[in-house]
Amino acid sequence: MTGVKTVEVLVSAVDKEPRGLVEEMHIGTDAVIVNQCDHYDTESFCHRNRKIRIFHMAERGVGLSRNTALMRADGDICLFSDQDIVYEENYEQKILQAFAECPSADMIVFNIDVGEERRTYYNTKKKRVRWYNCGRYGAVSFAVKREKLFESGVTFSLLFGGGAKYSAGEDSLFLKQFMDKGYKVYASPVTIGREQEEDSTWFSGYHEKFFYDRGVLYRFLYGHMAGIWALRFLLAHRGKMCQQVPVREAYRIMRKGISGGAED
Repeated sequence: MTGVKTVEVLVSAVDKEPRGLVEEMHIGTDAVIVNQCDHYDTESFCHRNRKIRIFHMAERGVGLSRNTALMRADGDICLFSDQDIVYEENYEQKILQAFAECPSADMIVFNIDVGEERRTYYNTKKKRVRWYNCGRYGAVSFAVKREKLFESGVTFSLLFGGGAKYSAGEDSLFLKQFMDKGYKVYASPVTIGREQEEDSTWFSGYHEKFFYDRGVLYRFLYGHMAGIWALRFLLAHRGKMCQQVPVREAYRIMRKGISGGAED
């Protein structure tokens, strides 16, 4: 790919009316919307002279919906999104400018404004993303060169994320696998949108399943170093996450997930 000229938003949604959703999200580029509902259908329409394609699916799973959108993408840059993201008016120009200024980037992770309780990162400067800090970024921050992603063969896991067996982590695995293939990922301090607060489709508290699922994820992310990273995670977040389940017990549960996750 000698240059990037178009951005296409790939939206994972649940039971949404497409035209209203496009307006709510302030989408100003081409888009593919996968709407998880109770039937199968397709439709398309123009919005601000841009092409919007919708695929209604009677299935559940955020990884499945993102892969479904990705298989139908044709923009130079794929921007992953959820139904609760509202974009800034000039988000396309910001994304294209960031790639123009960093031609070696295969993927750029942008800032999305979120509430303090849900914030896992905030980029203050341009930097490379590495294996040891990739777990903090959510898929709605990912803008990736479509040709490079197809070349890599990387897709979203169907084991992790909303609607899957394990509650979250498909975005972290996606990012790590992409980097493991040798592709370059950068973090950008540019903000392209904000998150509207909605009830989570997967998070219901810091209970036993949360820590077990996190342990399974860490096995896939960190291999033989998973136990060390689990302890580091708990100590860093114990004030917020370990009020219901004490740190020692949470670590035991995470270790159980680490040791048994591969065979589940």
